[in-house]
Amino acid sequence: MRRFLAGMGLTVLAVAVCLTAGVSAAGAAASKRDAALTKGVRGALAHADVSGAIVGVWQRGRRPYLRAFGTRDPATNEPMATNLHMRIGSVTKTFTITAILQLVDQGKLSLDDKIGKYIPGVTGGDQITLRQLASMTSGIPSYTFDPRFDEDLVSDPHREFTPQQLLGYVAGQPLMFAPGTSFAYSNTNTILLGLVVEQVSGQSLPDYLRQHILQPLGMSRTSFPLTSDMPAPFAHGFTQLSPSSPVTDATNYNPSWTWAAGQLVSDAHDLRIWARRLISGRGLLSPATQRERLASVAGPGDPIAYGIGLFNVQGWLGHNGSLPGYQTLTLRRPKARATIVALLTSDIEVGGRAPSTLVGQAITKVITPKHVYTLPAAPTAEPE
Repeated sequence: MRRFLAGMGLTVLAVAVCLTAGVSAAGAAASKRDAALTKGVRGALAHADVSGAIVGVWQRGRRPYLRAFGTRDPATNEPMATNLHMRIGSVTKTFTITAILQLVDQGKLSLDDKIGKYIPGVTGGDQITLRQLASMTSGIPSYTFDPRFDEDLVSDPHREFTPQQLLGYVAGQPLMFAPGTSFAYSNTNTILLGLVVEQVSGQSLPDYLRQHILQPLGMSRTSFPLTSDMPAPFAHGFTQLSPSSPVTDATNYNPSWTWAAGQLVSDAHDLRIWARRLISGRGLLSPATQRERLASVAGPGDPIAYGIGLFNVQGWLGHNGSLPGYQTLTLRRPKARATIVALLTSDIEVGGRAPSTLVGQAITKVITPKHVYTLPAAPTAEPE
């Protein structure tokens, strides 16, 4: 018995030594990865001259990585923190189009319905489907490229816009192509879909999103502010309205010009939840509807596939966001069981590249080097 116990002791000791060595090796690997992530992110932020950022990386079997970089307000030098709110721009589109898909599940509309059924006066409204609006294949031009809109926004970034005013900038303009024959990213598409949500549900878009998406998912830090005020605590965002204008604090610029296409505010905690649920569909959509959504972006995503309110870039599914002062990434790569969230306090491009693209590229070079997130350096290639 004594020899047996002695043997047991040796075995346990050997196992303990092996486990300790394994834990130490895993810890060293995690520290090395974290150091590489920090170095890459800092380099991207420095290259883009971004004053503040929050970056989160969650991957099955890996230690969570959540870091704040820089300052929330360069005027005070108060450091960034991981719980700060920021505007998330076009990540809002993923919420609006999820609302459309929920109404599909409720039998209240079909993706093959024509937009003219709901909104009169849309050029091509008797041909363009809700599916084409959601997948940016409608051919409707974006009001954000209209010179009159650009002048109005730049001359008074605190101006209040209504959805109807936004549609007015493109009213009567011809389609860029026959519906369903090509792709053109257009904020007008999502404004129209937001109006459909309101008409079919009988609720305002902010109320619908809060009741049917945010509250069920426990996303209490995400909101649709009806004013230009930011919920506290928040980070200041900076922009350059034109190449010749100075860099300015855009924190309280009025985001109403984005409405259903970009008005939400969130933080890293909630966007982590959203990245996972957007791709799994759990608690949001029926399995059949979620499969249809994911099928719309199936493939390698090289360089990008855009489907029903989300994109695929090198297998990373989700969306980016950009509006004056802020950029966002909310990405999920199912095959790697990995999630990326990045919130930045600048939308100023560098050599035609968005700061969020540079940060996403730096992160994925470390965690999925064979599947690096990147978007072409062209003004119309970066959804905003």
